[in-house]
Amino acid sequence: MSENQNLDLFDEVVDEQQSVEATPAAEESFAESLSTSAESVEEEVAVVEEALASESEESEELDPVQEFKEALMMKSGDWFVIHSYAGYEKRVKENLESRIKSLDMDAFIYEVAVPYEEVTEIKNQKPKKVMRNKLPGYILVRANLDSDEPNGDKAWGTIRHTPGVTGFIGANNHPIPLSLDEVANILAPKPEKKSAAAQPGALAPKIEVLDFAVGDSVTIIDGPFASVQTTISEINVDSQKVIGLVEIFGRETQVELAFNQVQRND
Repeated sequence: MSENQNLDLFDEVVDEQQSVEATPAAEESFAESLSTSAESVEEEVAVVEEALASESEESEELDPVQEFKEALMMKSGDWFVIHSYAGYEKRVKENLESRIKSLDMDAFIYEVAVPYEEVTEIKNQKPKKVMRNKLPGYILVRANLDSDEPNGDKAWGTIRHTPGVTGFIGANNHPIPLSLDEVANILAPKPEKKSAAAQPGALAPKIEVLDFAVGDSVTIIDGPFASVQTTISEINVDSQKVIGLVEIFGRETQVELAFNQVQRND
């Protein structure tokens, strides 16, 4: 073997040895690269999961009124309002439901509702939550009263001749159905308001006695009668509420309002 061939063989051996010696460093560099990539992927996954969680929370906080309206649109019939004697709404509701069953009219009269709301009354200086009729003297009925339908007139008669029912809102023989917004305003659940008092450590807000007097004209600024004007007929300082007359479906009805629900008209 010549001297040149020996030199070439030596160079190949050296190159191979250097390559073998460089392998651990390369592996370490490659491992670091993989670790960096893995951390980057984990960060991206965390961002995506946070975004999905945020969307999930938003979906859970859907407007209950809008959900109620969508459910209403899927139901049969229209909502009508009937008169009854104030204080007898529950009994009239039971009488009507009994007639619907006995006369086999449940295919045309679907639902009877007396709208209630939870209020806080103060008795003996102690607050107590009670259920109060939102519309004294009125009952809501979901039914098909179309006179062109085979049993439309019979459904009307079933409701009208129920003991305690004094008539329909609108022309007595042609009741006027409520709009979707009107039904939702009366029957839809109210969204809960997160107040500062609900937070840990926060003090409950104190409502000061406002400068109201019997006979004052005020505008309702909160609740189902918002923007309606009324005249104060009674003031209860202990419970911090006023009573005013509100026209509901063409009739004046007494409603109880908190001090912070009304604003005096200047």
